[in-house]
Amino acid sequence: MRLIYLGTPPFAVPTLEALLRAGHEVIEVITQPDRPKGRGNKLAMSAVKVGALAHNLPVFQPERVRRPEVLEHLRALAPEIMVIVGYGQIVPQAVIDVAPRGIINVHGSLLPRLRGAAPVQWAIARGDRETGVTTMQIDAGLDTGDMLLSSATDIGENEDAIALGERLSHMGAGLLVETLSGLEAGSIQPRKQDSALATYAPILKKQDGRIDWTQPARSIHNLIRGMQPWPGAHSSFRGQLFQIWLSHLTLESRTSAPAGQLLLNRDGVFVACGDGGLLKLIEVQLEGRKRMSADEFARGHRVNENEALGN
Repeated sequence: MRLIYLGTPPFAVPTLEALLRAGHEVIEVITQPDRPKGRGNKLAMSAVKVGALAHNLPVFQPERVRRPEVLEHLRALAPEIMVIVGYGQIVPQAVIDVAPRGIINVHGSLLPRLRGAAPVQWAIARGDRETGVTTMQIDAGLDTGDMLLSSATDIGENEDAIALGERLSHMGAGLLVETLSGLEAGSIQPRKQDSALATYAPILKKQDGRIDWTQPARSIHNLIRGMQPWPGAHSSFRGQLFQIWLSHLTLESRTSAPAGQLLLNRDGVFVACGDGGLLKLIEVQLEGRKRMSADEFARGHRVNENEALGN
């Protein structure tokens, strides 16, 4: 098919690559403008732009896709269909109507569950055992369009959002190619979503990563895995921001210590949780310091068992 591709994050790159391998004609790639990044605030290209340039594809980076001049630009290209994966802007109906076959989206959940901007992270943080990818026809709502195909997968016990996102990105790429083939053959029937079953995965905020140690150990472990790579799961230690990057759920041990208290023994560094469970800290980072093992942190800061994380 002759198509325009809209995408920005690394999650969207495998789908672009799959479209090219499948022989589709990608006439233009639309992605977010280059943004300042890092300590030097140097302009950085999106992952999709990097991928598009590697294949010598034309790249268009409008500040706002809803502007009239952008709409005219898209109409002049006359695509048969458009594909969007994590573009980062709400697409108005006028843009949806540009292509005769509309816009097909790859979404990182089993719709109607986890509509919204961060389905991969929230699936883990909320303790879901299963997730997947769905292709759908974009409409003017928030991930409310008709579903086309879906594919499910189990979430690993210790899988974090980075690893799961990588897996889902490749699943979604294959599913999108299958979807386009089905649309061309007329073998796919769009299915309405049951909005009564909908849940939401809102855009992440810094406070979403704040750990409440009165919660069960498993819930905290899920939060640590889910809030990757941003905002990260965090607490405080001696009044400083304390990031927890990696943890291990200790099912066989219990404690009567207050929630948040640090417990140290020859097996490692543990934190007491609200249900009496223990969470083993594996990799941590104190504000202004590098990431390190929890054991290295405890030795370097002479942590004792009378100390606690959090307020």
